[in-house]
Amino acid sequence: MIDELIQLDACTVADELKAGNLSPKELVDASERRINQTDHIINAIPTKCFDRARSSLKSLDKYNNPLNGIPIVIKDLMPVSNVLTTYGSKIFSDNIPDKSDSLVNRIEKSGGVIMGKSNTPEFGAGANTFNEVFGATLNPWDISKTCGGSSGGSAVSIATGQVWLAHGSDLGGSLRTPASFCGITGLRPSPGRVPTSSSNLPFSSLFVDGPMGRNAKDVALFLDAMCGFDTHDPLSYPKPEHSYRQAAEREELPKRIAYSPNLGFAPVDKEVSDICEKTLKVLSSGGAKVELASPNLQKARESFHTLRAAYFAADKYSLLDQYPDILKPELVWNIKKGLELTAKEIGKAEIIRANIFRNFVEFFDTYDLLVCPTAIVPPFDVNIRYIENVGDVYFDNYVDWIAITFVLSLSACPIVATPAGITKNGLPVGLQILAPPKREDIALSAAAWLESQLQLNKLLPIDPT
Repeated sequence: MIDELIQLDACTVADELKAGNLSPKELVDASERRINQTDHIINAIPTKCFDRARSSLKSLDKYNNPLNGIPIVIKDLMPVSNVLTTYGSKIFSDNIPDKSDSLVNRIEKSGGVIMGKSNTPEFGAGANTFNEVFGATLNPWDISKTCGGSSGGSAVSIATGQVWLAHGSDLGGSLRTPASFCGITGLRPSPGRVPTSSSNLPFSSLFVDGPMGRNAKDVALFLDAMCGFDTHDPLSYPKPEHSYRQAAEREELPKRIAYSPNLGFAPVDKEVSDICEKTLKVLSSGGAKVELASPNLQKARESFHTLRAAYFAADKYSLLDQYPDILKPELVWNIKKGLELTAKEIGKAEIIRANIFRNFVEFFDTYDLLVCPTAIVPPFDVNIRYIENVGDVYFDNYVDWIAITFVLSLSACPIVATPAGITKNGLPVGLQILAPPKREDIALSAAAWLESQLQLNKLLPIDPT
């Protein structure tokens, strides 16, 4: 049975906390009960820190707390002081940092109470959440299926009601794919919107951190707590004048929407395609003019593969030198690919990326939003490491099956992943909603409008089945 507190969404809980009708201790107790009830089945939060959570309640009244004491989880790619932080790797299976990332400090000062670290594939590489330290995280809609990755543990913790909000991160779809597979909402924000301090590559803008929740309004609430200027992050910038929660609560649908069934190249499963296309009628019923269109994404896959490989090589080359037999094969392949790149190849990829960004800016002179499927397939068997083909289209590496998300990372635009429907086998399917650069407010408001029409978020939380 799911208790009464767990049924409430994060915005309702935040309001009840502020009004004094609930206490943070009640929420921590409810979260702990729910984690103990479910996590032995789904393995979403392998590292728990309940004592630390209770200790942090003592300092809540020292700050202006938009979260007011809401239990959350932090993805196990980000250091939290005095809490096991493994990055999903046996190399760091005993690593307990003495210092948190500045984003963790920001979240805690905003009233977030950390209940544990959510599971992730090794160093976030791959869109199926499993590793040699903790094993696989299972999809609560069907525990024989993958939850996606790499923010899989975070997505599952939200879907099952273990916590109300979760931290995620996204390089090529790591936040969006699990949001789609678990029937929740997640936001890949514009680079610099959410600041961090622990990255080895602080000037890189491909990898971003972002919020995950049951719906767009909850995600907006968490974004309000996460965003803002931080001296530790050279790409960060100040909070906007108005809150993202206010924007989401307006539930405004722009009038000019472009829809692409596959971004011009992706082989999308027919059932996924049919479910996503049904949302077009819903969007049109809200007064939007929906047209089939997409920016020019020529050579986007080539550019992303090069830049991603260069990123992994720069960030992880020393680990390959020290631990070549411990890193998983896909990661070794990615690092080696990066080390073999020439300056010419990296420069060419950056120029392609720049042209793609300009294409999106020009595209948004005509349209307010771009909408497309989040994943090309429904959740699949958790024992399959990655999708090797869809129909007659075969992939020669472990990430090409998520190209429908990773090419959009090159745009530097904010992207909300939100539920679009349920397959005949009872599995979630998601939709990406992409807005102009730095306009998270538009994307979140549109997602909230669509969610109010589809009501799919009301299915959460669920018991693992």
